[in-house]
Amino acid sequence: GLKGRVFEVSLADLNGGDETQGYRKIKLVTEDVQGYNVITNFHGMDITRDKLCSLIRKWQSLIEAFVDVRTTDGYTLRLFCIGFTKKQSNQQAKSTCYAQAGQIRSIRKKMFDIMTEEASKCDLKELVQKFISMPESIGLEIEKACQSIFPLQNVCIRKVKILRKPKFDLLKLMELHGDSAEDTGAALDKVAAEN
Repeated sequence: GLKGRVFEVSLADLNGGDETQGYRKIKLVTEDVQGYNVITNFHGMDITRDKLCSLIRKWQSLIEAFVDVRTTDGYTLRLFCIGFTKKQSNQQAKSTCYAQAGQIRSIRKKMFDIMTEEASKCDLKELVQKFISMPESIGLEIEKACQSIFPLQNVCIRKVKILRKPKFDLLKLMELHGDSAEDTGAALDKVAAEN
């Protein structure tokens, strides 16, 4: 009955009430039920609407990119990235900071490259760990890489979807849960313990 059910939990709850991460929503899907324990796995990530709306302002360019990547353990994910242009310190007179179409294209290409590189060189567990313990790490890397094209701000992975999973392997899943017992950001294990 519970198999396949998706739970949506705030990252703040998973990280022991750290309210600074309350705007990130993690989706967990039930893979197996063992007695009173529900064994869950990562199913996706999103950010709350109010956080997204608070980032969007006038007089700046919004740049979005999404890319499909395959992790080393066979999961296919779609990562969505969002970023905004930032006023340069030397331009007080101008109220806008719009990037040109060519600049936006090259920023988007950098976003593709960095997201693909970051996600395709690790397995799902390491990637989820990246999203949970250092949610802004990929965003900061994109900001750094695009500094020469146009300064950016508030760059983040807005959403993660799982498109394709490898064949269900209970042993692998239990290994994942066994390892994450002493992990700090053990999102998978904590939700399993709650249910």
